[in-house]
Amino acid sequence: MPTDREIPLTRSNRGWLSAPEQRLIAWIAPGLPRWMSPDFLTILGFAASVVAIVAYALAPGNPAWLWVVNAALIVNWFGDSLDGAVARRRGIERARYGFFLDQSIDVLSQFLFAIGFGLSGFVSMEIAAIGLATYFMMTVQSLLRAEISRTFHLASAGFGLTEVRCLFLAVNVAFYLKPPEPFYIAGVRLGYGDLLGMAWIVANLGLYAVGMVRELGQLARDEPPAGKDF
Repeated sequence: MPTDREIPLTRSNRGWLSAPEQRLIAWIAPGLPRWMSPDFLTILGFAASVVAIVAYALAPGNPAWLWVVNAALIVNWFGDSLDGAVARRRGIERARYGFFLDQSIDVLSQFLFAIGFGLSGFVSMEIAAIGLATYFMMTVQSLLRAEISRTFHLASAGFGLTEVRCLFLAVNVAFYLKPPEPFYIAGVRLGYGDLLGMAWIVANLGLYAVGMVRELGQLARDEPPAGKDF
């Protein structure tokens, strides 16, 4: 019998945009030139996140830089979503290497986008950092579920990285059209970007709690106690 670690890891994507995204990837991947290797696409996606943090940092002086951030989000999606698809299509997939590299780069990219968000001034750095921490909590939970179930879930409650990128695209457009004007609640200076960030934090914490309880319930049913110690 194979051990848990010998069972191949499968991917599950139940994001709201998964179906059209997969059709788009299937249309793009065959036409990519040979020099666009999976590693090249991974590096391209990461480079886009570096461009994003720089553009976010410049946005307070000129909100037009938010359009550069949105372009970087699209390039980041292109590299991150096509690298695995190209590897599988060309028969050069390295499952463990690819998984480790993809997740490592994703974490770095998410860090850069979140810090850039805080540098933009449209959301306070404190809220951007806490929002990033709660998103990392969701990432850790997904990796824990993958370890025990051998299924890596790419989305929670319909939201995966693609849906999050689209959310950032929309928020950046909103910030460009109507930059947040500060107001005070109980002496605390806030903008509507901060309120959106707080809603994001609460949503992530709620999803984490629900996912933890649901998974523990399933594990308790799958692994009932063998006996009691007296």
